[in-house]
Amino acid sequence: MSRKVEVTRPVTATILSMSLLTVMAGAAIAPALGIIKEHFATAPDLLVQLIVSIPALFIIITSLFFRAISKRLRTRSIAIIGLLLYVLAGAGCYLVREIHVLLFMRALLGVSVGLIMPLSTGLLAFYYPPEQLARLMGLSAAMNQMGGVVATLLAGLLATIEWNYAFLVYLLGLIALIMVLVWLPDEQLSSHDKQGNAFAPRHLLKFHPSVTGMFLLMMVFFIFPTNFAIITREQTDLSSQSITMVMVGLDVVAFFVGLAFGGIMKYFRSVIKYFAPVAFILGYGLYVMGGVPSIMAGSVCIGLATGVGVPYLNTIASIKGGKNSATTVMPLLSAALYLGQFLSPLIVMPLAAACCHDDVTGPYKVGVAISCLFLVQVWATRHFQSLPPRKNN
Repeated sequence: MSRKVEVTRPVTATILSMSLLTVMAGAAIAPALGIIKEHFATAPDLLVQLIVSIPALFIIITSLFFRAISKRLRTRSIAIIGLLLYVLAGAGCYLVREIHVLLFMRALLGVSVGLIMPLSTGLLAFYYPPEQLARLMGLSAAMNQMGGVVATLLAGLLATIEWNYAFLVYLLGLIALIMVLVWLPDEQLSSHDKQGNAFAPRHLLKFHPSVTGMFLLMMVFFIFPTNFAIITREQTDLSSQSITMVMVGLDVVAFFVGLAFGGIMKYFRSVIKYFAPVAFILGYGLYVMGGVPSIMAGSVCIGLATGVGVPYLNTIASIKGGKNSATTVMPLLSAALYLGQFLSPLIVMPLAAACCHDDVTGPYKVGVAISCLFLVQVWATRHFQSLPPRKNN
């Protein structure tokens, strides 16, 4: 058995600091992609787009092997390796001038996040009782949103100096690394999870409501960052700066919702599972209507959906997974989250082109449709799971 560790505020802050970093894998560089594309003007467009998307693929792969890694390494070692790789691979792109080397470094960044992300939520379930998890998962989601806001603004500012300066934003990982070195306890997660060394399909069967829900949530949400600026520019006369502020404002809404999630979960326990899909339906529906007031209201709805949906799925999964969450359900949720992001444009754009033809709001209409599917998935999995077992006559 592992020794009992006193969970102090610095320990909690250290775990939450890792949540600040995970969203930055792709999102931090998105504002600088236009400038990066100009520098690599002779490279195929696909390679330039992979600069943003390739980390997600390697996060998925690493997450599926996290359980085996945790059998051989203790939590502190995993966190240190992940954060060192995060800083070196992320900020190291500043020194790179060849696009294929750059993509290799971005793949290593994905590996680092695949190591960090399960710890950033799984350790909360490891140390804290179920009744405290809603508040903590809300804080974790809020830190994730804050990381997105800070990284997006900072990377965009750095990119105005020169394209490669944007990658220096990953030096923020040094803060979390120092906190881990000073405060993170060194646990052996495998002592709490005796079953097998690698990804187990039975975990997917056990946790499929949360895993499928996270996949659908991220597929729906990622319609926003990949389409909002382009569509809004055609719908309105808002400037690029105003559009950027609306996008940042959505993250701010999600941040404050995450901070308040513990109270929201407490007072709306019976219906909170429907908040995210319903808010997505309203949000993308308002976007379809067009006009600045509708777009602003729609952004609030999308921010609410993300701010509630992610911590809710993490909370119910971690309660079900218990102390084993870091090695069972959290790697699956990490994989589902980034798989949703990775596949979203590959699925949404062809559907929008096929069903909506020349309609500029086609991706939003597909978003409404997938949100309805998300709503049905939430109702079906929660409803049938709650039904009492059938009695034999």
